Amino acid sequence: MTAQTIAPLIPPRAQPGGREHSRPIVARRLPVAAVPEVPVVPDDVVYGFGRMDEWGRVADRAMIAALGWQPGDRLTLTAAAGVVTARRDPGGMVTMPAKPYLVIPAALRRRCGLRPGDRLLLAAFPARDALAAYSFAVVDQALRAHAPVPGEGRRA
Repeated sequence: MTAQTIAPLIPPRAQPGGREHSRPIVARRLPVAAVPEVPVVPDDVVYGFGRMDEWGRVADRAMIAALGWQPGDRLTLTAAAGVVTARRDPGGMVTMPAKPYLVIPAALRRRCGLRPGDRLLLAAFPARDALAAYSFAVVDQALRAHAPVPGEGRRA
């Protein structure tokens, strides 16, 4: 049995300077993916993290430096819904210590459900001369409200 060879089919070349008798090719543009707008951190806030020790101290030098708080400054601390807020206040009952940390009183720690070793999201607002410490329970709640966890079904 002998196989017959098939000659290759090669299209004729267009002659230089000449045009073939066919429709002009129109190039289609491919769709460009839309780039989602990424939010930008506002200039009026500085973020950091701190871990609370057994005495309620939370240290983050960058936060204290951003606020310009000095040892001996008086602070007023308030707490609500898992957030502790500190403001510089000449009539405040808490004094800024020599080392750059914030002491959250035991009553406020209990009110916010904070325990030794808890990590906190810190937000310094220099224009308002204030610092907010958010428990991770509050951060988690905000994240889930903004963008539910992928793969997690809606619960009624």
